Amino acid sequence: MRFAVFASGNGSNLQAIIDAVKKGAIKADLALVFSDNRKAFALKRAGAAGIKTLCLERKDYASPQSYDRDIMIYLKEAKIDFVVLAGYMRLLTPFFLKEYPEKILNVHPSLLPAFKGIQAIKDTFTYGCKVAGVTVHIVDEKMDHGPIILQEGFKLTEKETLESLEARVHKVEHKLYPKAIALFAEGRLKIKGRRVKVLDPSIRAKAMTAGLSQDSAQQTDEEGLHKPVSRPAAQEPAPAGDIEKKPAGEPQP
Repeated sequence: MRFAVFASGNGSNLQAIIDAVKKGAIKADLALVFSDNRKAFALKRAGAAGIKTLCLERKDYASPQSYDRDIMIYLKEAKIDFVVLAGYMRLLTPFFLKEYPEKILNVHPSLLPAFKGIQAIKDTFTYGCKVAGVTVHIVDEKMDHGPIILQEGFKLTEKETLESLEARVHKVEHKLYPKAIALFAEGRLKIKGRRVKVLDPSIRAKAMTAGLSQDSAQQTDEEGLHKPVSRPAAQEPAPAGDIEKKPAGEPQP
């Protein structure tokens, strides 16, 4: 599979993704890094890794729709299968979401649904939370809202500062996000409504080997065998000599 990363700033999550791809932890081709900011350090990270980059700035377009439509042209040309948002500071239009349904991932620095928005870490700290964390989710039409893939939390210490909390959150992001991307690329996520189930790797392998759907392979794994569809046993036709004769003029059955 081929994927693109969208980033607007420093790109520390992008770097974690690049490293995971190089190590083989993510079995997919990072084919493109896109930014809406020509000064984004993420573009330099991508260039240093030999990854194709693209930058289009919103100010050069009449509307969000025309902007996203232009981006889509490049994604289709690059044969991108799914999109990963890594500090991308723009909401995607319904047009974009329709082109990649349930194929856009995002990482958020809080335990959603708590503290949506760009100030999530500061809001967590200011509110006096005892627990903080990170969420990776599927992107839908609402901000920081889609089905949750993975979450990881941790307790705040009595000596926690905003700076130390930011560092701890980013450390979790750099571990959790590549893991979620790897699961997606391996086809191990089953999305149903707001629920995302992580399939066992043996189920995926079984489905590929037997030509089964993942649902069928999962049933096989849970029941110990794949049960064929049961059909009523066919009745054997009666021997010709056993057909009951009817009196003349009475219709045969």
